[in-house]
Amino acid sequence: MQFAPPQSQEASSVSSLLYNVPLPRVIPVAQSFDRPRVEDLETELIRLLRGSGCLDTLKKGQSIAVTAGSRGITGLPLTIRTVVRMVKETGAVPFIVPSMGSHGGATAEGQVKLLKGLGIDEDTVEAPIRSSMETEVIGTTPTGLPVYMDRYAAEADGVIAINRIKPHTGFRGPVESGIIKMLSIGLGKQRGAELCHNLGFGHMAANVPALAKVMLANRNIVCGVALIENSVHETALVEILLPENMIEREEALLKEAFRLMPKLFFDSLDVLVIDEIGKDISGTGFDSNVVGRYNSPYAYGGPEITRVATLDITDKSKGNGNGIGMADFTTRRAFDKFVPDQTYPNSLTSTIPLTVKMPMVLANDREAIQAAVKTCNVEDLDVVRLVRIKNTLELNTIYVSETLAGHCRDHPSLRVEGDPAPLAFNAVGNLW
Repeated sequence: MQFAPPQSQEASSVSSLLYNVPLPRVIPVAQSFDRPRVEDLETELIRLLRGSGCLDTLKKGQSIAVTAGSRGITGLPLTIRTVVRMVKETGAVPFIVPSMGSHGGATAEGQVKLLKGLGIDEDTVEAPIRSSMETEVIGTTPTGLPVYMDRYAAEADGVIAINRIKPHTGFRGPVESGIIKMLSIGLGKQRGAELCHNLGFGHMAANVPALAKVMLANRNIVCGVALIENSVHETALVEILLPENMIEREEALLKEAFRLMPKLFFDSLDVLVIDEIGKDISGTGFDSNVVGRYNSPYAYGGPEITRVATLDITDKSKGNGNGIGMADFTTRRAFDKFVPDQTYPNSLTSTIPLTVKMPMVLANDREAIQAAVKTCNVEDLDVVRLVRIKNTLELNTIYVSETLAGHCRDHPSLRVEGDPAPLAFNAVGNLW
């Protein structure tokens, strides 16, 4: 499935409209965040697993499903391999279950391929991967919703769920993205994810824990391995969640994740330039909590930004351009990488078409940025408040327009690190 690119005549007329739009000089600025970190993840995880006693009930020969999601979580292959080794020590037999709802094109093969791109395969984690989109209904919620569970996980003697705890990009609730969502949606595969999303993000805060409670009641959920990352995506905290208080502990951990998440220290901007988006960066291509743009009215927070330009899709995203629809402008380069068959299944399952709509496509980076500046409704474009970031995972160094220099010098978490310089473009108009 392909889109027809913009016609050259249209591109020429657009270029003439944008030719004289001024672009500000930018200054490199360092952002500083609280940075707690686990120095030796493997050793800490072994200590916590042994101390929790959660593996003591495992018996020789039991099959134990260990979840693996689609996010680029720091240390995820190491975490999974450590859990696998600890399970093997008990005599039980671990295997890996892709737990990512409809991601990976909603196919068993696509989910295995996605895991491999994250460094997770049978060699790196020392356990077989059993991938299927088949599910079993293992119960119903008090409101009558069927609870779907991956067939392999449902048939296993136990399940260990591994995930990062973080704010969700589409709703607010006591628990958002984490172990509980891994159970209810990740292990629900496409059918479970579709069921939950079909009811809308307005019901997610209630349905995610409700579905997980049924799994906790009807299957042996051995434990959850919860990870929290700091602003530079080092592991800041790891905790073992036991089934009897899993939801309550995740609620507390979510508050800590909010505190540690990276952010932009600006209340409002005229233009934000994002060099790249991708599924490996965030489920929505970029972290909505950082940018302040959401795919539903049930999430909020972050700066108010008039125009957003996204310039590229990461190679690791494999053509999944989810999130591009929340930008105002993009480039031909990103447009050419966009693969509908990789992008649309997640949107159809989540019932959020906004994230995959195609914004205005410009010939190159220069024109995309100029279009954002031209349309930001600032009377004097020479004083536009512009910020450029690589992506929403890497925010330690950003570039800001000169008009923001005073704010940066006065802010305790910002430090100006250089002199103003023009945005540097190559011969075809893309940023160096």
